[in-house]
Amino acid sequence: MARNTRDISGKGYLLDNRQAEAGERFTALSALFDPSTFRHFETVGVDERWRCWEVGAGGPTVPAWLAERVGRAGHVVATDIDTSWMRETADFEVLRHDVAAEEPPAGGPFDLIHARLVLVHVADRDKALRSMVEALRPGGWLVLEDGDPALLPQICPDEYGPEQELANRLRRGCRELLRQRGADLAYGRKLPRLLREAGLADVEADAYFPITSPACTVLEEATVRQVRAKLVAAGLATDEEIDRHLANIAAGGLDLGTAPMISAWGRRPRDSQGKSGASTVAVSWSQECSASSVAQVADQSTRGLSAVRA
Repeated sequence: MARNTRDISGKGYLLDNRQAEAGERFTALSALFDPSTFRHFETVGVDERWRCWEVGAGGPTVPAWLAERVGRAGHVVATDIDTSWMRETADFEVLRHDVAAEEPPAGGPFDLIHARLVLVHVADRDKALRSMVEALRPGGWLVLEDGDPALLPQICPDEYGPEQELANRLRRGCRELLRQRGADLAYGRKLPRLLREAGLADVEADAYFPITSPACTVLEEATVRQVRAKLVAAGLATDEEIDRHLANIAAGGLDLGTAPMISAWGRRPRDSQGKSGASTVAVSWSQECSASSVAQVADQSTRGLSAVRA
């Protein structure tokens, strides 16, 4: 596998898939955002025989849904830089892959390409986006979903007491760690513009975020435990503050939300033939027409001369 392009500062990807808490995070993220993701798949019309590429899949829930929808006549490939939480299955293909450093996987061009909470962390996210757009078939859909923490910085929007203030302060610390690793914390709002600039048509977008949910509680606890050592090492929190926050979570009195998830989708124009396909077809067609016209003129001239001689 090519280098991990999420590691852009020598500090490593903050939310490492190899840590035990990653599985808890994937389960919580699925509970929170899978219904919204699947609704967007319904919007673009995912159907039987479609060829789909799930980028940065993390866990198996999204590729499994796609595999059931496209059926045996379709194809689903799920890729990630670390596939620890996806087991091999007959329903979809699993590949270790770096979207910003490697060519798209075999099996394209694709009817659907989807990435959720991926590009916000990728160093060369512009290159990754271009790679996905170029892997679409004409008429194919790209669905991108990314958080936008800058739109709603607080994990507790209703900061009415010291417990909520502490939760929000630790969340600012987590986001500072992300920022230090090159994450674009305002990336979600840019998605509609970026899809249009990439040449996609019929671009739309919406946003979803829960204000409180049991899955939000699971997600926050797992995230804090996962980044605890890094928060302390960076001077962004103390062990005492983290223990107090985890106790507040366990007590059940916090309304914990998430950053808004911005979802944007767009379609590759049907007359798009790739970088050179359209011009090659046009030139070939023109050459054929020219050759045909010359042959017709030559044939007509020959007949005319024959008639004069007669």
